[in-house]
Amino acid sequence: SVNISILIVAVVIFLLVIHHNFLSLSDFLRRELSDPSPLGLQPIDFIPAAPQRLTDDGDDKEISVVIAASDERLGGAIAAMNSIYQHTRSNVVFHIVTLNDTVDHLRMWLRSTPLKNMRYQILDFDPRVLEGKVQVDPQKADTFKPLTFARFYLPNLVPHAEKVIYVDDDVIVQDDILELYNTPLKPGHAAAFSDDCDSTSSKVAVRGAGNQYNYIGFLDYKKETIRKLAMKANTCSFNPGVFVANLTEWKLQNITKQLEKWMALNVVEELYSKTLAGSITTPPLLIVFYKQHSSIDPMWNVRHLGSSAGKRYSPQFVKAAKLLHWNGHFKPWGRTASYAEVWEKWYVPDPTGKFNLIRRHSEAYEAK
Repeated sequence: SVNISILIVAVVIFLLVIHHNFLSLSDFLRRELSDPSPLGLQPIDFIPAAPQRLTDDGDDKEISVVIAASDERLGGAIAAMNSIYQHTRSNVVFHIVTLNDTVDHLRMWLRSTPLKNMRYQILDFDPRVLEGKVQVDPQKADTFKPLTFARFYLPNLVPHAEKVIYVDDDVIVQDDILELYNTPLKPGHAAAFSDDCDSTSSKVAVRGAGNQYNYIGFLDYKKETIRKLAMKANTCSFNPGVFVANLTEWKLQNITKQLEKWMALNVVEELYSKTLAGSITTPPLLIVFYKQHSSIDPMWNVRHLGSSAGKRYSPQFVKAAKLLHWNGHFKPWGRTASYAEVWEKWYVPDPTGKFNLIRRHSEAYEAK
């Protein structure tokens, strides 16, 4: 009878533990389902089925490409996606990050004949995620581009992918994106970038404070917080406009939280260099990935085509490039940029005509 009593007590305790764990799990699931996405990211278009040409080849490996699409530069994103799509037989899926007021315009453009079979997903980006992390000058609020920070949130954008490619909207791809996707990343590296120390002739001095190709061009080494990091000021910087990310490693290292930390610190301490009017998205990436990133083939990010209206590269080199990048002031849709005619081949006319007005405004601005 004593053994039976002990057995009954043990069973009761076991059932109480199971009940408690079940309640805890239910509460957790309730919170998970009720809590909104930290980004307010909502997929608003379904991804179509893989085109027949892919299923026939038996190549169903999905390649995720993330690109931001702001309304005033929408033609750039369209041309970039068209060039990627036309140069590959791989199963590419575009994850297009935009703002809510651009969705209808984007959706209409994607229905254009050359693009109608592309696989894509449109994601609405909520700028409120950047509150407290980016200092916006009230007098220059219209120059603040929240979508430039979309690349910081890749695991939120493509939660089920193990690996993604991020590209800016001012690029044209001239080879199969599968090759870039297959870039080997070293163990422990969450991303692969293209280093900027490519040639001394292309370096641009910035008011005697180094140049835009090393760390001192982006970070204020007078600040103690930066000095404590012990990052050499002459370390070669990298270009974050085209990169490959290992999202498994990205999540493991909590890269997004690290980037947000340095964004918030800059708001308080002003850690970025004052001598370079460059992208404010670059400094936190340089800090987080200091000597902790792999390299992509330089031909997969042939850049600076937008740094001047003159031709930096020979026609033969431009033709051989796998990816052309018009980073800089002169964008190819303004037509005063070098090799704008290459970009023009992949541009799909805006069915609303809205982007034509933007292009004319851009040309007038660059001509000043």
